[in-house]
Amino acid sequence: MKQHAQKLLLVALLLGAWELVARLGIWSPHLLPGPMTVAQSLGAMLVDGRLVGAAGRSLGRLLRAYLMSAALGVPLGLLISRIPFFRNAVKPVVMGLQALPSICWLPLALLWFGLTDGAILFVVVMGSVLGIAIATEDSVNGVDPQLTRVASTLGVRGLRFQFGVLLPAALPGIVTGLKLGWSFAWRALLAGELLFVSGGLGQLLTVGRELMDVPQVMAVMVAIVIIGITVDRVLFQTVEVRLRRRWGLTGAA
Repeated sequence: MKQHAQKLLLVALLLGAWELVARLGIWSPHLLPGPMTVAQSLGAMLVDGRLVGAAGRSLGRLLRAYLMSAALGVPLGLLISRIPFFRNAVKPVVMGLQALPSICWLPLALLWFGLTDGAILFVVVMGSVLGIAIATEDSVNGVDPQLTRVASTLGVRGLRFQFGVLLPAALPGIVTGLKLGWSFAWRALLAGELLFVSGGLGQLLTVGRELMDVPQVMAVMVAIVIIGITVDRVLFQTVEVRLRRRWGLTGAA
């Protein structure tokens, strides 16, 4: 209860500071509306279905791209951690490409796929798959060496060792990497949706900008934050906490 009270207090302080700055009139109310105005815009978009429809399309794209990223990133990270060729030749390429912002892939995606969902999906995959691969490699490399020595002493080798010992031991770290990959994918998705008509949350932001409707822009931003926090808390944090508790990495509640 104390933690929840602290969080609510912080939110109340931020909203109060926002309302105070808006009332001081430093900027025009058209450029910096107060929280109530933004809340009214958010409610209006919920009532007319624009926000729900846009969020559904964005999350649908995100789910497809994220599943592809996880299906590619986790095996790639395992290969980098266990096979010398991938560690020596592929890892430097992965590290170099990871330094490239995901939005930089968009011009190439538009040339390859045109103004289609395929372009956005490509940007999202490239924005998250490399981070997942790196996190997976770090998780496998971080497995306690004593565990591998015990398995070797007991004669556990080959695929039995890979899938029965190494992968389960690295699983908590892999889940953390998947959570980070989701955050990369979420940002890459919205960046891609901002640049052409996509029917998602990015398009709602673009329409608000073109109409000089600052309350709509800020309302969509609030919705994006709420969706991100909800997915993190409800899905990833729940799985991560339960997994770490089962693996004995944290104390039981």
